[in-house]
Amino acid sequence: MKIVIACDVLGEKNNGTSMASYNLIDSLKAKGHEVFVICNNEDKKDWENFYITKSLNLGPLNQVFKNNGVCLAKPSKEDKEMIREIIKDADVVHCMLPFSLGISCCKIAKELGKPVTIGFHCQAENITCHLGGLFMRSRALSNKVYKIFYNKVYKYVDGVHYPTQFIRDTFEKVVGPTNGYVISNGVNKYVRPMEVEKPEELKGKFVILTTGRLGKEKRQGVLLRAVAKSKYNDRIQVVLAGAGPFRKKLLRYGDKHLVNKPISKFFSREEMINLLNYADLYVHPAEIELEGIACLEACVCGLVPVVSDSDRSATKNFALQENNSFKLNDPQDLAEKIDYWIEHEQERKKCKEQYINYSKLFDQEECMDKMEEMLKDVVEINKKNLEEKRIKEEQENLE
Repeated sequence: MKIVIACDVLGEKNNGTSMASYNLIDSLKAKGHEVFVICNNEDKKDWENFYITKSLNLGPLNQVFKNNGVCLAKPSKEDKEMIREIIKDADVVHCMLPFSLGISCCKIAKELGKPVTIGFHCQAENITCHLGGLFMRSRALSNKVYKIFYNKVYKYVDGVHYPTQFIRDTFEKVVGPTNGYVISNGVNKYVRPMEVEKPEELKGKFVILTTGRLGKEKRQGVLLRAVAKSKYNDRIQVVLAGAGPFRKKLLRYGDKHLVNKPISKFFSREEMINLLNYADLYVHPAEIELEGIACLEACVCGLVPVVSDSDRSATKNFALQENNSFKLNDPQDLAEKIDYWIEHEQERKKCKEQYINYSKLFDQEECMDKMEEMLKDVVEINKKNLEEKRIKEEQENLE
């Protein structure tokens, strides 16, 4: 098939949406499909079958997006002409996000009679969190955002890719039924359990890892406050693997209240796999989380997780037992769970094996096979609908 993928965000491989995009592109190419990518990243202008559009200019708000590692596409009139040329011979169009580029590609594709699918990689709270905590927690405002998403693009598409049942239920509760496909973004095979010795400087320490964007809705501060309350503060080494606008604030707190100052830096892929395998515990304190691939990667390596029970986070479903979960934004409860796992090493070893087996459900190759099937499915549905429309028009003409 000739497949067009529209990426409103396709920067560095440091956020879930970008990673999902790259994984899908690479997988479809490996399966022999002809893949054309539309994005706004100038550094990809020489990449084969990549087409570059203009970027959204929000003036003073540009810095807010930059701090979060995001640069949104905003196709110009000329860009839309280019998009039309790319899509006119396509078999199917897949949009990653319900923003300007995705909306434009969907509109053009429907005008040309092409089937369209779209991913669901953005929770309402990923937008409202920038307005402040009260706005982020407003159900009414979140529902308004979802209705805007629906009316702008989701109601026009032929299929919706939901990474989790959680986000499908959340969205459909607001907008009604959709032709949805629940498919995890999956975990790549390079993430695997293996024996890795702790670096010399970490031997004797209990290493707690948390990964992902260091932002307000991810609540890494709860982890630091929990460690400060732990009976084993002097033994614990926190590793904040990620970047984001709250990094400096988190490090300031950690330097002041933790016996061992938090480690926060960029980790290469190899370093990250090693870290996942020599760390002792993984904590995912996020209040807002659509899937939580970072947590799944920890599970794949047998790193026992402790996740928040937030009703706006899909990762709460990764808790296989009571001690794998803590009360949202409750550092005391988290401290007690951390202390439990420090004190029960044998239980931690048993739990490790449980998570290695559990995580086999999220093999990325199998997930990408399902994504391919979704695209093939909507192509066939579209062909059937077009044929039924043709026959109906012929009958009407005969009358």
